[in-house]
Amino acid sequence: MKFRSKTSNLKSKTRKSERTRAAILKAAQELFADFGYERTTVRDIAARAVIDPAMVMRYFGSKEELFAQATVFDLRLPDLTKTERSQIGDTLIRHFLALWEGALSKGTLTILLRASASNEGAAVEMRNIFAAQVTPMLAEVTDRAEVATRAALVSSQLLGLALCRYVLKVPPVVAMQPELIVKWVGPALQQYITGKL
Repeated sequence: MKFRSKTSNLKSKTRKSERTRAAILKAAQELFADFGYERTTVRDIAARAVIDPAMVMRYFGSKEELFAQATVFDLRLPDLTKTERSQIGDTLIRHFLALWEGALSKGTLTILLRASASNEGAAVEMRNIFAAQVTPMLAEVTDRAEVATRAALVSSQLLGLALCRYVLKVPPVVAMQPELIVKWVGPALQQYITGKL
C-alpha cells in the first residue's frame, strides 16, 4: 500500500512539474511575441505564469535557454516533389500562412522574427531554421547549383511578408485576405523556385 502511495505522489508531482513547465513556456512565448526578447524579463514571465521567478530559473536555467526552448520550431514543410510543378509557389505560400496564422500556428515564428531584429542569438536561430529546413526542401525541386540563392529569395519574400503582416502590422498588408496573399505572393515564390535566374 505504501508503494502505491509513493508512486501516486510521484506521478502527481510529475504532472504538476509538467504543468508548471508548460505554463512557463506559454507565458514566455506570449511575452516574447508581444515584447521581443530584450524587453521581456524573467520576472514578467514568472508573473504571467503565476509562479516565483526562481522557478523559471529552476526549470530553464536562464532566459536564453528558455528563449531557445520557447522557439524550437519545425516548419513541417510539404513534400514539393509530390506537388504539381506549376503549383509549388501556391502550395508554399498556403503552407506558410497556415504556419503564421492558421491551424499550424503556435506564435513561435512571430517570436523569433520579432526577436531576431535585435538579438543575434534569435537571428542565428531564424537563419538556422530556414537553412536546415527550407534549403533541403527546395533542393528536391530546383537546380542544386542555384538552391542557396533561390532559398534566400524565398526566405526574403516569406520573412518580409511576415515582418510587415505580423510584427510591424503595416495596415494594407494586415488587411489582405489570405487568398489575396496567395494570389500575389504565390507567383513570386514560383518564379524564385522554378523560374530562370
